[in-house]
Amino acid sequence: MRGENDRLSQTFAALASSTRRAILARLAEGEATVNELAAPFNMSLPAISKHIRVLERAGLITQGQKAQYRPCSLDVTPLQEVSQWAEQYRHIWETSFDRMDAYIEQLNSQEADKTEAKEQKHE
Repeated sequence: MRGENDRLSQTFAALASSTRRAILARLAEGEATVNELAAPFNMSLPAISKHIRVLERAGLITQGQKAQYRPCSLDVTPLQEVSQWAEQYRHIWETSFDRMDAYIEQLNSQEADKTEAKEQKHE
């Protein structure tokens, strides 16, 4: 369980950066080199490489070993783990939303009763 939590923590930490999320979005379209990944950003290659290392340590990407051409590709396994973790809490959200819906219905019903009572009073 601890290893699972550590990996999940690493994944969340990696996803905390909008730059890293943008890199993942690009890799969802297919593999790319570091230069290709760096192109849309106003950052140095060493800065992009640092983001890539964080993503790699979290297991979100892999980097090929083809001589100078080292394409990066997305590994969705950690994202699936995040999804499974979040799914455990879905019933809590749904229950909260159901209670909120019931409360809103109650408020609307009370408001309708008040409006109806006022209209009857003025007749």
